[in-house]
Amino acid sequence: MVQRWFEDYALGAIAEFGPIRVDETEVVDFGRRFDPQPFHVDAGAAAAGPFGGLIASGWHTCALMMRLFAQEFLSPASSLASPGVDELRWILPVRPGDELVLRTTVEEARSSRSKPDRGLVRTRIELINQADEVVLRMVAMNLIRRRPRATEP
Repeated sequence: MVQRWFEDYALGAIAEFGPIRVDETEVVDFGRRFDPQPFHVDAGAAAAGPFGGLIASGWHTCALMMRLFAQEFLSPASSLASPGVDELRWILPVRPGDELVLRTTVEEARSSRSKPDRGLVRTRIELINQADEVVLRMVAMNLIRRRPRATEP
C-alpha cells in the first residue's frame, strides 16, 4: 500500500489497479449468504436463467471493487471514511473467471470548510473486465487527512 494524503489526490488524475479474479466458489458463497437468487447460487438454474450462467451479485461486485479501492487507492494513514456514494450502476454481469481492473478518476479534491486537517475527494470509479468492458460505475466521496506538517526541532 502506498501512503497517500489529501495533497496527493490530484484533480483529473487517472489510475488503474488490479486485476482481481472472480472465483466461482466465492460467487456462490456470497450469493448464498447475502443475495440468494438462482443466478447467483445454482449453476443449473442459472444456465437456464436470464443470464445464461452464474453471475456475481452486484453487491459482491461492489465488494471486489472495494477491495481494490481500499487496498490500492486509499491509504490507511489518511482515509477517514466516506459519507457515501452516488450513481452506482451495474452495467454488465460479472461472471466467474472474469479478471477485473479498477479505474479511478479524481473529479474533485477540495478542502473541508469545517475541519482544516482534511479534504474531500470525489472519485469516478469504473470496474472493467478482461474484454475492456465497464461492468460497474459509481462516484465515491472520501474524507482524506491532510499530510502532517513536519515538526520543528
